[in-house]
Amino acid sequence: MGFLTGLTLIFAVGPQNVFVIEQGLKKQYIFLVCLVCSLSDLILIFLGIFLFNYFSNFFNNTVDLILNILLITFLSFFIYGKIKEIFKFKYLEFKNNVISQGTFNIFLRTLGFTFLNPHVYSDTVFFLGNFSKSFNIESKIYFGIGASIASFLFFFSLGYLSKIFSNKLNNRSFWKYINIFIIIFMSGIVFYITRDIIY
Repeated sequence: MGFLTGLTLIFAVGPQNVFVIEQGLKKQYIFLVCLVCSLSDLILIFLGIFLFNYFSNFFNNTVDLILNILLITFLSFFIYGKIKEIFKFKYLEFKNNVISQGTFNIFLRTLGFTFLNPHVYSDTVFFLGNFSKSFNIESKIYFGIGASIASFLFFFSLGYLSKIFSNKLNNRSFWKYINIFIIIFMSGIVFYITRDIIY
């Protein structure tokens, strides 16, 4: 049950998943990105399962607002970087388009896409925590393991399948359209979050 529930929650396309796909297509730090996303989910899943009541009281509207503002700021800088990449395409060969950003930089970006997204907490900490609150200790453990396995399977499949498909999509035009899609998608998320804050 935990496996199916966890897989259902993370299957929706979000900024974190788009980032994993992008790194897979670039063939850069795929294992690191997938591992950080999966381990982060594992931690949040078990925190939600065993500390749901505490976190449900702690995570009030003020904390939600702060996280949303941080996410908007984070995504805005990310979008700006993608816009700059598009304008650089005509000056660079494709092999130079995919420039390594450094392990620590990618690590921080992955953490940003994970922990600055309020929906990560609503899916893992609160939904799974609330869903399993009536389970006994043993059932909670099995439920958490199942949900965590689903997370590992999803992220590593997403990252490495993207890598496989990148072999057929290794051209500048493809990356231009990929970046345009990312800009539009991330901008839509920023708009949605901003509207949610205002209203």
